[in-house]
Amino acid sequence: MFKRRPKRENQKSKDPINPDYYTKGIEVTKFILSWNMNFCEGNIIKYIVRYKNKNGLEDLKKARKYLDLLIQNKT
Repeated sequence: MFKRRPKRENQKSKDPINPDYYTKGIEVTKFILSWNMNFCEGNIIKYIVRYKNKNGLEDLKKARKYLDLLIQNKT
């Protein structure tokens, strides 16, 4: 369905919309859309995928915030 992009080793991304940490394998946005995720679900995936390469613990806390919102709205 989606073509894989070639890996770019040790190269800074020049695309501010799709930085390298969002495009390893499948682009995160395309993955979220292909699974028809809602806002909270998409943000959980986004923050989990990028936490090692961007904001670390802060991104994990953001993911937890959206997970908690998702759980609250399912109960």
